[in-house]
Amino acid sequence: MRCPHCGARETRVVDSRDLDDSATIRRRRECTACTTRFTTYERVEAARLVVVKRDGARQEFDREKFAAGLRKALTRRPVADDAAERAADEIEAELRSQGSTEVASSHVGALAMEKLRELDQIAYIRFASVYQSFDDLEDLKREVDSLYAERDSTDDGFGKHGK
Repeated sequence: MRCPHCGARETRVVDSRDLDDSATIRRRRECTACTTRFTTYERVEAARLVVVKRDGARQEFDREKFAAGLRKALTRRPVADDAAERAADEIEAELRSQGSTEVASSHVGALAMEKLRELDQIAYIRFASVYQSFDDLEDLKREVDSLYAERDSTDDGFGKHGK
């Protein structure tokens, strides 16, 4: 590992910790030449995951681009700061666990919408309005009405804030 401060190649590991259910290892390193300490992260390189677009084009799954789309939908919403990252990790793990190296973009979008629906209904509507390309306000209204119906069917009778 090259030192980011002086460029020397000799570094030693001072501390290692597993992150994210052992999917990532965080290492504290120290340069033997200049004694600068820095952190590196190691993640297992998984097999390529290819997304098949509606027009048949194939594109490698870009986790960062995917997470950015989720972050945009969750902007200024009352969710944890790392909610988009965790959702992207969970969705990518689910896609990889299916064992296929190719996945339809519609499946990726459906998983994203499902996750956003669980996290925040406004973020879900934001994402759905772009992803599903609502043609008019009626389409948007139908989607919002379905959220209301779903919420009303799970309502405990005490309203939004409980007892």
